Amino acid sequence: MDDGAEMGAEEPAAKVIAFPRKERVPREPAERRAGELAARWESLRRPVTAVRGVGSNLLRQLRVLEIETVEDLLYHFPRRYLDRRRISRISEVRIGEEATVVGRVRSAELRRPDPRRSVLSVALYDGTAYLYGVWFNQPYQADRLTPGTEVVFSGKVQYRFGRLQMVNPSYDILEDSDEAGTRTVHTARIIPLHPATQKLSAAMLRRLVMRALDQYGDLPDPVPYELRRRYAYPHRSQALREMHFPSSQGRLNRARQRMAYEELLLMQVALALNRRHLREETGGIEHAPPGSLVSGFLEALPFRLTSSQRRAFREIARDMASPRPMNRLLQGEVGSGKTVVALLALLLTRESGHQGVFMAPTEILAEQHFRNLTGLLPPELHLRVELLTGSTPPARRREILRAASTGELDILVGTHALIQEDVEFRDLGLVVVDEQHRFGLRQRIMLKEKGERPDTLIMTATPIPRTLSLTLYGDLEVSTLRELPAGRAGTRTLVLGPEERGEAYRLMEEELSRGRQAFVVCPLVDPSPAVEAKAAEKEAGELRKVFPARRVGLLHGQMNKAEKDAVMESFRRGEVDILVSTTVVEVGIDVPNATVMLVENADRFGLSQLHQLRGRVGRGEHPSHCVFIFHGETEEAQRRREAIAEISDGFKLAEADLEIRGEGSLFGTRQSGMTDLRVARLTKDYHILRAAREDATALVEGDPHLEKPEHLFLRREVRERYGESLGWLFQA
Repeated sequence: MDDGAEMGAEEPAAKVIAFPRKERVPREPAERRAGELAARWESLRRPVTAVRGVGSNLLRQLRVLEIETVEDLLYHFPRRYLDRRRISRISEVRIGEEATVVGRVRSAELRRPDPRRSVLSVALYDGTAYLYGVWFNQPYQADRLTPGTEVVFSGKVQYRFGRLQMVNPSYDILEDSDEAGTRTVHTARIIPLHPATQKLSAAMLRRLVMRALDQYGDLPDPVPYELRRRYAYPHRSQALREMHFPSSQGRLNRARQRMAYEELLLMQVALALNRRHLREETGGIEHAPPGSLVSGFLEALPFRLTSSQRRAFREIARDMASPRPMNRLLQGEVGSGKTVVALLALLLTRESGHQGVFMAPTEILAEQHFRNLTGLLPPELHLRVELLTGSTPPARRREILRAASTGELDILVGTHALIQEDVEFRDLGLVVVDEQHRFGLRQRIMLKEKGERPDTLIMTATPIPRTLSLTLYGDLEVSTLRELPAGRAGTRTLVLGPEERGEAYRLMEEELSRGRQAFVVCPLVDPSPAVEAKAAEKEAGELRKVFPARRVGLLHGQMNKAEKDAVMESFRRGEVDILVSTTVVEVGIDVPNATVMLVENADRFGLSQLHQLRGRVGRGEHPSHCVFIFHGETEEAQRRREAIAEISDGFKLAEADLEIRGEGSLFGTRQSGMTDLRVARLTKDYHILRAAREDATALVEGDPHLEKPEHLFLRREVRERYGESLGWLFQA
C-alpha cells in the first residue's frame, strides 16, 4: 500500500503549541446545568443496545470487539484513515508497485481446481478500469465481497493472464452491497477505517458510530476548560466527531492530541491523588536510621556494594525513616544486586523491632531468594528466616505461622501462600514484592493489610522505559541499579538463523569440554501443558543425538514440584550438562558455571524476555555466550534481531522494544488494573504525557479531593476508570 494512503495511525503528532482560543461558555450557572450534564455523562454507561438499530444480532457481533456500552462504541476509534487524494485510479496503477484502489465489486468467481483447493477471483471496477483480487483457499471471503459492495484493496499490483490483479490484498468494505445508493458516512476526503470483524464490516461500524454520535455525542468534558484553553484543544464532543469522521487532516491531528491528553491526564490525576494520599493522609512507621544489624551485615559481606546499590539503600532508608509509608520501585538488570539491597531494607525494619516479608511469584524464585538471603546473613546476627509456599508440609507451616504471629520470626519469604487468611504477623514493618507485575493489585493490597501501613518495596528485573515508569509506576518513587557487581566476565550475544544452528552447537561443545554447562530454552508454542511438555521432550531428544556423551536434563511446566526440584539440584551440582527448559528458566535459576544460553525460536519472545534469559548466564567468572535463533523474516523480526544483538543495556533495550512493538505488549504483562490506552502512544506522545503529569500534579495540589465545580466530571471519569481497580483512590 502507498505510504501516503495510510494516515493517523503512524503519522507523528504535531508538537503541542499553547495558544489561547475563545470557547463559547454557557451563560447559565454550572449548578443549573449540572443535572442535564450528569444525565449526558450517565448515557455513556448505557448498554450499546440503546443506539438505534442495535438488536440482539448486532450485539453479539459487537461483543466480539468488546463493545458493550455506548462509551465503548464512541471510543472504538478508526485503526487508520484513507485520504481520497492518495488513492490511485486503477487505470494509473503501476505493475510491481504497492497501491490502494477503491471501487465496486462487479463479480466474485469461486473456482475449485480440485476438492482441496479453491481460487476466489473478485473483479473491482472504479470507473476507469478493472482490477482483480485473488485469494487461494479462502472461499469464505466471497461471503463479504458480494457484487455491489464498495471496497478498498491494498497490495502489490501484478499483471497476469492479461489482467491487473492483487494476490491476497488487504481490504476494507466502505459500503455494503445491500445499502448501495443510500446515505453514506464516508463521503468526506478522509475515510475512517474502523477495526471490524468477519461478520461486522467497517461500513456497518461507521453507521453505528454515526448514530451513537447523533444520539449521545453531546457530552460533558472531563478536561477542565482552563486546560483546554491553554493548549487550544477542542471540546470532547467535537474531538470525538473529528476522530471518527475527520473534516481535515489538521483537525484530526488536534483531535487525536486532545484525546491522548485526556486519557493521560485521567491516569496522571489518579496517580497524583494516590501520591498525595500516601504523603499527606496516611501515617506509616518511622524506622530508625541504620544501626548495628546493617553495619554488621555490611562488614561480613565478601564484596563491596556498587555505588548504585549504596545510593538505592540511602533512598530506601530515607523513605523508611519518614512518617509516611514508603512506596518505592527498585529496578535493575538481572544480577545487578537487588536482593542485597532488599535484604538491607529488611534488616533496617528488624532494627526498629518490626518483621519483614518477601513475596515472589513462583516457588522456584521464592526458594532462590530464601537460599540467597540465608546465605548472605552471617550466623552472628541471630536472625530467623523462614520459607512458606504451597508445598510447605502442614506441621512445618503451623510452626512458621506461630513464629510469625508471636514475633519470633524476623523475615518470612514465600509465594501467594503469604496472603492466606491464617498468616498473621505480630508487627509487619516492610513488604518486599519481587517481579510485581505477576501479581494482581488485590494480592498486593492483601499482603500490605497484614500490617499497620507497612513500607513497600517493589523489585523488578524488567527494565522500564521512562515513559512507562510515569504511567505504570507514576505513584511510586524509583531507585535504579545500573551497575553489575565486579568480578563478572560478561556475556557475548550471537543472533543466528535456523540454518546456522550447527555453529551454536559447536560453541556449546567447546564450553562443555571446558567443564561448563548450558541452558537450552524452547518457547511455549501452545498454552497447553501437554504440548509444552512434548515440545521440550522433543528438543531434549534431538540434543541427546547431537551430544551423545553429554547428560541432558529436562524442565517443563507439566512436571510436579519434586521432579522440578530434583532436576534443578542436579544441574546446580553439575550432574547435568545441558538443561532443556521452557521459560521457567527466565527467573530463579542462578548457576554461575552455566556459560551458554541457547534460545530456540527467539521470535516468540519479547525483547525484555530475551534480555532476562541472557541475564541467566554471565553470572560467574567465566566469559559466557547467549545464542538467539530467529526464524522470522518480517521487518519487525529484523528490527528485534538487530536490537538484541546491538544493545546490551536493558533500559535502552526496553525503549527499543516500546518503539518496535508499542506499549500494548508491555501493558499486557501487568495485571495491576490500570486502564489500557486507546489513543495515546507513549513513544510518540511523551511531550503530552509530561504535560499531563505536570497539569495533574498542579490540579491535585490545588484541589486535593476534586471538589471544585469545574472538576466534577474529571472526578467522575477518574473514579469510573480507576475507582474499582485502584481501591485506594477515594478512600482515606
